[in-house]
Amino acid sequence: MKLLTATSRTQGNRDNDFTFCVEGELVMITGFVCETDRLDPDGGCGCGRSFAGLNSGKATTTALVSDLDFTPEDAAEAIRSALLRSKLFDAADIPGITEELLDLADDFPVGTVVEHRLGEIRARD
Repeated sequence: MKLLTATSRTQGNRDNDFTFCVEGELVMITGFVCETDRLDPDGGCGCGRSFAGLNSGKATTTALVSDLDFTPEDAAEAIRSALLRSKLFDAADIPGITEELLDLADDFPVGTVVEHRLGEIRARD
């Protein structure tokens, strides 16, 4: 199953790249962007351009489209349990968030490095 995972590949292509995630962990886009980054993904915070690691809770500006040996049910459970553990999301919202996260990698071939810019995911050059 195609899912987004943390990667250090292409780090440094942008001057403001960073990676603090565990290489290979599942990542998500957070549902909130602070005032600093709200209008500019290159703002000083980084939340407008980063993915969050589902296990570590740390951030990275690059993710890899990975083909993982997960069933859709396995992936949904991994995402659901991470979101519940984080205590950042209302339990009623988690099924919808999980469904969105399962679809993030669908538009890209396996092996593509992607970036996040204010809610848009696109392939890195």
